[in-house]
Amino acid sequence: MSQILSSLKLVTAKRQSVQNPTEFRRQKLSQKLLEQIQMANALKNGETYTVKRQRNVRDKDSGLMTTVEVNKKVKQWWFVQNNKVCVQVRYGNKVVALSQKGDKNSVEVASSEELITVLMKLNDAVLGGELDNQIEITSESVRARFRK
Repeated sequence: MSQILSSLKLVTAKRQSVQNPTEFRRQKLSQKLLEQIQMANALKNGETYTVKRQRNVRDKDSGLMTTVEVNKKVKQWWFVQNNKVCVQVRYGNKVVALSQKGDKNSVEVASSEELITVLMKLNDAVLGGELDNQIEITSESVRARFRK
């Protein structure tokens, strides 16, 4: 063995490649809720909210790949119904049930300040694990589309 390698402390280690699925879903949903909070803040301040993402595009003439920054389309999770604003939590393209029975899927709010507060509370509930069962059920239905 060489002198350089013998001077180093060699160990056997295995990198953990997979995160806990429940924690992964919590973080994914929390990221989307934070995006919705930023969108609600921008709407309250009369600004437009855009999210940028990187996209690889192939040049038709030269065939070279270049990275371009494009706007990402972000949908609002709230809507107006009967003069009330209702907020739904979405995982993928599915609405997450907010009650244990699965019969309630939205939160009614009165103003834009309350909208932001409700979105923050929903984010806290997701990170606290209060919606894990409902997220798991919704995640299964989203994954079922890809098994065709």
